[in-house]
Amino acid sequence: MIKEIPIFFSTDDNYIPYLDVAVASLIDNACKEYRYRIIVLNTGLEPDNIAKVKMNEREGFVIEFVDITSALENIKSHFKDVYHFSVVTYYRLFIASLFPQYDRIIYLDSDLVVLGDISKLYDMPIGDNILCAAPEQFVRNTEEFRDYADIALGVDPDGYVNAGVLVINLNEFRRCRIEQRFVELITKYDFDLLDPDQAYLNYLCRDRIYLLENGWNKEPMSLPCEGDKNIVHYALYKKPWQYDDVIDGEYFWLYAKKSPFYPRILENRYAFGDEERAKKEENAREILRHARLITVSENTFSKLIGRG
Repeated sequence: MIKEIPIFFSTDDNYIPYLDVAVASLIDNACKEYRYRIIVLNTGLEPDNIAKVKMNEREGFVIEFVDITSALENIKSHFKDVYHFSVVTYYRLFIASLFPQYDRIIYLDSDLVVLGDISKLYDMPIGDNILCAAPEQFVRNTEEFRDYADIALGVDPDGYVNAGVLVINLNEFRRCRIEQRFVELITKYDFDLLDPDQAYLNYLCRDRIYLLENGWNKEPMSLPCEGDKNIVHYALYKKPWQYDDVIDGEYFWLYAKKSPFYPRILENRYAFGDEERAKKEENAREILRHARLITVSENTFSKLIGRG
C-alpha cells in the first residue's frame, strides 16, 4: 500500500492567493512515490477561490477544504488578531480532535514556498516528541524577543520554535491534552502576547520538541542556511507580495507567476504603497516596544502559571 501523507494549511479569502503558491510549490517538489492529502482548514471561503486552488490536484495529490466553523463556535471569541497574525493561525491547535484518523501530520503556514521534498519532513525521526519544528530565527537573534521568550513565557529562547512549519505527533498531542490545556488557558487568562498560538504551543510543548535545521523553515534574515534550503517562510512583516527587497523573495515569484491568482497578487502588490509600507514598519517597531512591556508585565505565562 502506498503511504499517504496528510498536510494541513489554514486560510481565509484574503490569504488564499498565497496559499495557492505554497501548495503549487509543495506539489512540484514532492516525491511522487507517495500520496498526499492536502487539507485546508477554513471558516468559509468563496467557491471560486476554492476551485482555483483545486486546479493543483493531480495524480497522487488530493486537496480538501474543511470548514471548521462549528467546531470553533464556543472558543473563537477568545482568539486575538495580533499584528500580522490572523485568527486562522489558531486552527492548527484543533487538528488532533477534528481528525482522529491521523497519528502524525504536517502543518504549514500559507506564506511560504516549499523547495524540497516534503516527504522527508514527514519522516523525521521525532520519537515521542510532540512537535518537530525549527527554532524561530527572529527570536534567537533579537534581544527583546529573547527576553520575551525567556522571562515572559518561561521558554528557552534558543529552543523557541516557529509554528509555521510543524510535524505534529497527534498521539502525544492528545495524550498530553495540549488542546484541552490551551482552551483552559485561553479562557481563564487574558495573556498579552505577540505571537498568539505560537506562544501557547511553545509553552505547552516545551522540552518535547524535536528541533530542525533552519533549512526546513528559513526565514528572510541574513543568517546562514543550515542544510538544504527546503522551505522558505516569509514569516516576518515583510512579504514578497508587498516589498521588492525580501530575502529569497524570488522563489515566491517563481510560483506566483504560474498561479491563477497572479493578476490578483500583482494588484495587491501595486496597491501596497508608501502609506501602507510606513504603517507596517511602524508596527514592526511597535512589536519590539511591546515585547519590552510584556517582559516586565505581571500578566505573563511564567508569573501566572509558572515555568514548569
